[in-house]
Amino acid sequence: MVSSSQMISHQGQIWARRVEYAVRWYERMRGLLGRDGLGDDAAMVIRNCVAVHTLGMRFAIDLVFVDRGGRVVRIVANVRPERFCVWGGWRAAHVIESEAGKLDLARLRVGDELLF
Repeated sequence: MVSSSQMISHQGQIWARRVEYAVRWYERMRGLLGRDGLGDDAAMVIRNCVAVHTLGMRFAIDLVFVDRGGRVVRIVANVRPERFCVWGGWRAAHVIESEAGKLDLARLRVGDELLF
């Protein structure tokens, strides 16, 4: 079962209001597969994940890769279904997935810190 938390904040403001965490290996492997969407103002944090695929996905996603300290290392918008691999880079430790266009990626810059 994916655990839930309250929010992700950025510069003292709420960036994602509803957050799910994929921590166990099978939760991380499944991610958002099989879902029709995640909803407005929602995200999934996949711990210990440096690359994702969208094979079998039903919707496009936005990705924010962060390091162990929660600093943004890469932002990838509008990743369409059936993409084989999107890599976060050498410093990535976790990835935040959201439905494409549902969170304000324009507020984020590489190096920004997210609290979750």
